[in-house]
Amino acid sequence: MSLLITIDTDPAFAPKQALPAPERLISGNPSFKTWAQDASKGEKVLTGVWEATPGETHSIKGTTCEFCHIVSGLVEIEETGGETKTYRTGDSFVMKPGFVGVWRTIETVRKIYVSVYD
Repeated sequence: MSLLITIDTDPAFAPKQALPAPERLISGNPSFKTWAQDASKGEKVLTGVWEATPGETHSIKGTTCEFCHIVSGLVEIEETGGETKTYRTGDSFVMKPGFVGVWRTIETVRKIYVSVYD
């Protein structure tokens, strides 16, 4: 097994499909696809590609830290008690543990993610 992992942003295998938990849905009818591509450190570090269709959901990170790189699409992320930031193709950001806010998918978004769990 190689210790060098390439993340495929257009994977040929079927994604895991999901809908937001009812308590997280704010508006719209978003759906999610996840192409998990690596798990390390006993499943505490997960890497892959995630896609969401337009809609608005509560984003709550808890003890998780997540790095995101937008491959395509447009989102607005509003931090509770803070500012709203817009991210589009080519942008990268980190949501640190404790982050709480609103995730608005304006145009279907696809991102590379690296999530680190406590």
